[in-house]
Amino acid sequence: MTSQATPPTGGRVYVGCSGWAYPTWKPAFYPEKLPSKKFLEFYATRLNSVEVNYTFRSFPRRTAIDSWLAQTAEDFRFSFKAPQRITHFQRLQDCGPTLEAFAGAIAPVAEAGRLGPVLFQLPPNFKADEARLAQFLADAKSCRFRIAFEFRHDSWFDAAIYKLLERHNAALCVAESDDLATPDVATADFSCYRRRKTEYSDAELALITANLQERALRGDVFAYFKHEEEPTGAVWAAKVLAAVRGQA
Repeated sequence: MTSQATPPTGGRVYVGCSGWAYPTWKPAFYPEKLPSKKFLEFYATRLNSVEVNYTFRSFPRRTAIDSWLAQTAEDFRFSFKAPQRITHFQRLQDCGPTLEAFAGAIAPVAEAGRLGPVLFQLPPNFKADEARLAQFLADAKSCRFRIAFEFRHDSWFDAAIYKLLERHNAALCVAESDDLATPDVATADFSCYRRRKTEYSDAELALITANLQERALRGDVFAYFKHEEEPTGAVWAAKVLAAVRGQA
């Protein structure tokens, strides 16, 4: 598998949601009469990335990937959530075969130069284990994709963990919700954000926009808003991307 090269001086800002197949996003995001088979194609006219969450439970089929690539432009990026077998069942131990199988499943996206980060979201009861993380990162090197970790236990937010991530160019995913806030620490030459609060004011969206633009000075930035039945996450994402592009 080949990885996308990060520009030596700065990168691009990619903004989206963690899904797109929501009829309830009509008419605030999707046009009222848009058929579901056209959702991704329209989504890609307003946003330039998506985080595919269902890979947490199953690998994507080649036919699905080919369809996604055909419906989106060359500058559109697909990020993926890593399988729960790795993060929740094996808990980062002895994951080589599963990693290789997953890397093979998403290889067509990487080969097309369209791959964003792969998100490893750990369970909330998974406490920091530096040795286990170090071994996992060593095993994952052969997959050659950009790795982001969403830690959900406070014990991971530690200088030693940050240094370990830096050595492997793995990003600390900055995740936030109404009751969670990850420290905004840069550990890689790309950045990953997950915005999950139930409400964002215009002032907060402006701060998010400025933060993404600043982080893009280091390399590519990927930011994903919530993907629930309500269209608010998609609307916020589109507003932020338009502001990044100077179209607000």
